Amino acid sequence: MQEKRNVQIIEWKDLDKKRFYCIGVVMALSLRLTVYPAALIRTRLQVQKGKSHYHGTFDAFFKILRAEGVRGLYRGFPLNTLTLISGQGYITTYELVRMYVSNYSNNNAIKSLVAGGAASLVAQSIIVPIDIISQHLMVAGHDGDLGRFKLSSTDGKYKRAFGQTQEVITQIFRIDGPKGFYRGYLASLLTYIPNSAVWWPFYHFYAEQLSKAVPNDCPHLLLQGIAGPMAAVTASTLTNPMDVVRARVQVEGKSSIIITFKQLLREEGLLGLTKGLSARILSSAPTTLLLVVGYETLKKISLRASSVLQASSQ
Repeated sequence: MQEKRNVQIIEWKDLDKKRFYCIGVVMALSLRLTVYPAALIRTRLQVQKGKSHYHGTFDAFFKILRAEGVRGLYRGFPLNTLTLISGQGYITTYELVRMYVSNYSNNNAIKSLVAGGAASLVAQSIIVPIDIISQHLMVAGHDGDLGRFKLSSTDGKYKRAFGQTQEVITQIFRIDGPKGFYRGYLASLLTYIPNSAVWWPFYHFYAEQLSKAVPNDCPHLLLQGIAGPMAAVTASTLTNPMDVVRARVQVEGKSSIIITFKQLLREEGLLGLTKGLSARILSSAPTTLLLVVGYETLKKISLRASSVLQASSQ
């Protein structure tokens, strides 16, 4: 573990990998269950024209709840659980690349930036097809014209959970072919690689700055829990314009990022670039709080016995 640092960073080599992955999957699933409704609301806000259906995050929440019930807030969730695979790929890539870069630089910001960007590249390559199908399911319950596909109503628990998923997959393949499952891939990379590359350095930066402003006996986990949402708000604000474009490219079937961007500016002005930002912050800030506290706690309980002994002797 690194020394001479106000907020200690537990490195990949110090972890019991089996314990880390087993506990991590359970924690990640619980987290996704908690924040999924906010992600669904964000998607609907971003793909609607102006304020044709919803006037904001809370308006969307109550309208969906009233029209579709609690189930409406979890449309596409069963499929979305497959993103747990990308989550494990993300964190593994981040830690391995960070460890590799440390051979060439001890600068924490550089290590975090490079590792965060590389991790997002791997994760997005896995998640984009799942994300596209999931987003179509998110807007499928709306009676308006939010999505490209009109899905038939289904009866029975199995059909509600999986019938529409199969229908979306079939329609994407019929209209766009195999490449339809990677529609908006470049837009996703242009959104999430910068988001991840920005978040990690800001996370460590905020944690370090907070550690200098509080007493020495202040728990590091508390500082990290505050730094995570601060970094999330920063990263979300900086990358939201591209996130709006990404959502429209994927859901509306557009093929050009530049044309979509210009159309958004022409129809809704600069304010269009902030669509879904409040929902994104409301989703990312608590998500990051839970993620950071959970991740740092997970790393602590996944420490190898030799690392625990080494830390206690220091």
